Amino acid sequence: MKKIKRVGTKKTTSLPNDKTDKDIQANLQANLELLKDMFKDCSDIVFRTFIAGEQKACLIFVDGFVDTASIELHGLRQLLEEVEIESITAEILKERVISISSISETAELDKVVSNVLKGNTVLLVDGLTKAIIYDAKGGERRTVSEPQTEPTVRGPREGFTEKLRVNTALIRHKIRSNRLKILSKDIGEETQTGIAILYVEGIAAPELVEEVMSRLDRIKIDGILESGYIEEFIEDSPWSMFPQIQNTERPDTVAANLLEGRVAIIVDGTPFVLILPATFWQFFQSSEDYYGRYHIYIFLRLLRISFVFIALTLPGIYTAVTTFHQEMIPTTLLFTIAASREAIPFPMLIEVLIMELSFEALREAGVRLPLVVGQAVGILGAIVIGQAAVEAGIVSAPTVIIVSITGIASFTIPRFNMSISIRMLRFPLIILGSMFGLYGVIIGILFILTHLCKLRSYGVPYFWPLAPMSFKALKDVFLRVPWWAMNRRPDQLVKGDNVRQAAHLIPSPPNADDEGSSS
Repeated sequence: MKKIKRVGTKKTTSLPNDKTDKDIQANLQANLELLKDMFKDCSDIVFRTFIAGEQKACLIFVDGFVDTASIELHGLRQLLEEVEIESITAEILKERVISISSISETAELDKVVSNVLKGNTVLLVDGLTKAIIYDAKGGERRTVSEPQTEPTVRGPREGFTEKLRVNTALIRHKIRSNRLKILSKDIGEETQTGIAILYVEGIAAPELVEEVMSRLDRIKIDGILESGYIEEFIEDSPWSMFPQIQNTERPDTVAANLLEGRVAIIVDGTPFVLILPATFWQFFQSSEDYYGRYHIYIFLRLLRISFVFIALTLPGIYTAVTTFHQEMIPTTLLFTIAASREAIPFPMLIEVLIMELSFEALREAGVRLPLVVGQAVGILGAIVIGQAAVEAGIVSAPTVIIVSITGIASFTIPRFNMSISIRMLRFPLIILGSMFGLYGVIIGILFILTHLCKLRSYGVPYFWPLAPMSFKALKDVFLRVPWWAMNRRPDQLVKGDNVRQAAHLIPSPPNADDEGSSS
């Protein structure tokens, strides 16, 4: 598989207190002095000292990261009331005292620091050279709710949250198989952001999983705050405008792609999960396509792809035809366009660019403003500005119509990252159409198609199954055949178990003799 050469800048210097190679000492006070020095001026770090039996002990955690009720119920109360420390050991603390399921121990102070900062609770006891680490994470978190960027009429209403283990649990709830593997790692020198890599063993190609892990291992950066950081580091062609990794807020979308042999990357702190490899046609498919009647969604998918072409080329074709190829326009329509442009002071290129840029600015303003205000600005702003521009003689009415149709067409693309790529590419086509006519538009389209055919995403051709052609896979590109006809997984992705279901005959209606029977 093709590998990228770009990696993050390796950090060469660090603060003196970033890490320490000292082990935990038997003297609790000495350990606390070292830890308090490391956490100097960190007011959210809590050191809860107390007497357990006859020995001094200390709980260390980050305020707001943990569930204090869980700490008190499953650890602190037993230590205060029931333990005689003279005979205590780390094993006894783990096996008989602390009643939390996820528990471990360490003898290194740097691991104590890293675990505290990850939201775990650390117990230090005077006389023990090991620290007890247990998971009592809690605090305020956003609950599972409907995805905001991928709404559907029919389908699950649950979406990912910003908490890593909640997201992995949502996937595990969909795929209840021991073949679903979840690998974990931390990325970011300062943030130590948790990453989970998910795949289905026996379906995903082993070399794909190895390549993903290799690219993740090469990332050296101070912090990861969102999955977009990871995406830019591990994609094949970072200079391309087209997204080569899909992102989604929907657990059902991730589960479906895992069952097709893809790999998912979940990043702690963001609800957007990465799916790879990705193909061009994957960005025009919605999860809802697979939940309704296939007849309806064949029509909707064809409509969607047709409007993608309109969103990309319509302004460029309009500019080219009105500037160079007026003979292609019906005479009546030509007179109408000419009459509407009679008082316009700008050439067609400037007129179209004014409206396109205004429309993009209104759309961006609608996204950044509060929800209720943003909707009003987006809709009313386009209507008012368009009408005012026509009445003022700045642009013509046909241009406003063309730009409006183009904007509506771009809204039919389900994935925002592909939608914005298509929106940006129509500006070069407008310029080419104003300079060379339809020849320029065709040259631009050919250039885009050539670029798409050259792209690869983790060894998979980006324009597959059209380039290279795969007739078997075309049944889920322009069309969506019935589920009983999709009995195999994509050949380009799966190297092992590619049988999705047993071969089925085409369902037939019940016999007339069975009309009155019940089952």
